[in-house]
Amino acid sequence: MTAANVPLQPAAPHQSLLARHPLISFFVMAYTFSWIVWSPWYLSEDGVGLLPYELSDLVGGLLNTAALIAGPTLSAFIVTGATEGRAGIRHLLRRIVRWRVGFVWYLFVLIGIPMIMLLGAIILPGTLASFEATSIPSGLTYLGFFVGVTIFGGPLFEEIGWRGFALPHLQPLRGPLVASLILGLLWSLWHLPLFLTRTWDTPRGSLLDIVLYVVFATAVAIIFTWVFNNTRGSVLMAILGHASINVFGTFLVGAFPTPIMTASMLGWGTGSVVAAVLIIVLTRGHLGYREEEPELAAAPT
Repeated sequence: MTAANVPLQPAAPHQSLLARHPLISFFVMAYTFSWIVWSPWYLSEDGVGLLPYELSDLVGGLLNTAALIAGPTLSAFIVTGATEGRAGIRHLLRRIVRWRVGFVWYLFVLIGIPMIMLLGAIILPGTLASFEATSIPSGLTYLGFFVGVTIFGGPLFEEIGWRGFALPHLQPLRGPLVASLILGLLWSLWHLPLFLTRTWDTPRGSLLDIVLYVVFATAVAIIFTWVFNNTRGSVLMAILGHASINVFGTFLVGAFPTPIMTASMLGWGTGSVVAAVLIIVLTRGHLGYREEEPELAAAPT
């Protein structure tokens, strides 16, 4: 039998599904994988109480890290590999470590974002009067906590999926602003099982808390899109920005232990919402996106 007579092999069903619906496949896998791995936590006595045990802090932390890896990160690599092959994987890996982006963007994600959070917090009633100077960490404490949170607390393994895979695929289809709104909503709702637990380190307890968290996460998604588009698609900048929010937010609550900070998302999110609105207005909704810039899109198949 000659090569011309060899029958073509049909694409495997899972490959054709991923190729036809890469974004849907990514989000379904990210949600499914993470929610399954989280289930021993939110089903335990620390959560809804269906399982008769409590997890130690160490086990809970390891479980959370595993859920991050199994969800956004693994899903991003699976779909990228299935739809774009090795070239797509290499393209994603390069953007994760893209550090040559201009010093001003390091200043923004490491100092600017915390200042936005601080200004948004101190304008709220009673916050400034509750200030406790003893809660301000030393430089080494902050740096050590920053490194630990980056690796184990979400920024690294979340952003590989959200800004590494989802955003570059969403922007060409929906534009930067709508893409950011969609991603912000899906990113925030991915956290829903954690609202069932008592030890997750985010203020929660009611439907209003969830709504505020969605608003906050969507505002952050807009800010991150703007940074991403102005740094040639650097996932590293999104990772550092995400870590700044998590780390500074923790110390911010300790420094201003008023109920509006400790029991509400208002203290965390007010500054980010204002900043997101300003970015939208100043960029006319483009958020720095340039369609002709290949680095801002997914790698070709």
